[in-house]
Amino acid sequence: MKFSLILLGLSWLLKLTAWRHASFRARLKEKDLVAQIKIADDSRGRYFIFKGGKLSSMAGVHSNPDVCLAFKDVDIAVSLLIPPVDYQQQIDAQKEFNLTMTGDDADAYWFAQTIMRTQTIDWKFGITLPDGSKRLTSNTNGGPIQVYVKDDKIVRITPIEFDDSDPGTWTVKARGKSFTPPRQTSLSPHGQNWKSMVYSPDRILQPMKRVDFDPDGERNPQNRGKSGYEPISWDEALDIVAGEIQRVKRDYGPGAMASSHGSHHTFGNVGYYLSANFRFMNLVGHTEVHHNPDSWEGWYWGGLHHWGHSLRVGMSENYGTVEDLMKHCEMIVFWSSNPEATSGNYGSHEGSIRRQWLKELDVEFVHIDPFYNDTAQMMG
Repeated sequence: MKFSLILLGLSWLLKLTAWRHASFRARLKEKDLVAQIKIADDSRGRYFIFKGGKLSSMAGVHSNPDVCLAFKDVDIAVSLLIPPVDYQQQIDAQKEFNLTMTGDDADAYWFAQTIMRTQTIDWKFGITLPDGSKRLTSNTNGGPIQVYVKDDKIVRITPIEFDDSDPGTWTVKARGKSFTPPRQTSLSPHGQNWKSMVYSPDRILQPMKRVDFDPDGERNPQNRGKSGYEPISWDEALDIVAGEIQRVKRDYGPGAMASSHGSHHTFGNVGYYLSANFRFMNLVGHTEVHHNPDSWEGWYWGGLHHWGHSLRVGMSENYGTVEDLMKHCEMIVFWSSNPEATSGNYGSHEGSIRRQWLKELDVEFVHIDPFYNDTAQMMG
């Protein structure tokens, strides 16, 4: 009964969202398809008919849906669908095949994202400014930045500007002096240049193929890096990639392809190692490139025992020892260390002011490096 009510409520939610939001009504016009949600044994379900921008829904099991989301049993379905939704539980259920999605990938993705959009369509982002632009915030590996957007175009990118509505900052008292970081952030050089990269005329926006490369004929590998490129369609690019996977496996064996991946849990569905990557590579055959052990728990507690303090999430500079150094340190040795140039992704140059504080406290800096590096030049 709960499962049937949840699906009935979903149909009402989709219709209500379309009634309230023009953008959602426009989305419903994108595809004509039949989507089924059911229990795997066909004991109960409901299907949704999208046609001409309109939605209709009926209880039961459709004879030939374009997309079908099937749950192993009723209890699993209810636990995964009833609010508040536990997305970790949904991910685990997919890995354990407790729910399956069949149908064309594009249709299945569209249906799933249409449902997800009902949860986020009311979200508001950014602050609208008097000139009509909108200021948004990002804190990814480009650093803590504010992005100004107008007419769906980036106008400018700046470091985050703090005002009186933001929390106060911290102060360290050491050797009779007080030190407080400035009410501003710094930017990584690559983060500051993102606008130029986004709108660069040299940015590649479609697949490219070497002009003298024929996957079914002459490949001319001797011209790699010499011959030019020509644009091709996405379908042709996918055919080439799929054909190369089949060729390499056929000619060199199932272990001829190596597979590696990133670490972060936000690197997407295909590339992340706890998602579709392993399943896909296991299907086609590969040699696994073993990744370093990733463990936030182990990293955090291991850091406490190894360094004697805790580092923070992200790749900013280590600042767990700043107060200790300012109060007690007499000398710092930079052994092949150049933090002014290798400060990490997120923190940019936030550590520069801390090294300046140490110089102000007459802490001696010793640099051991074959190069007169940036930090040695700046700090002496």
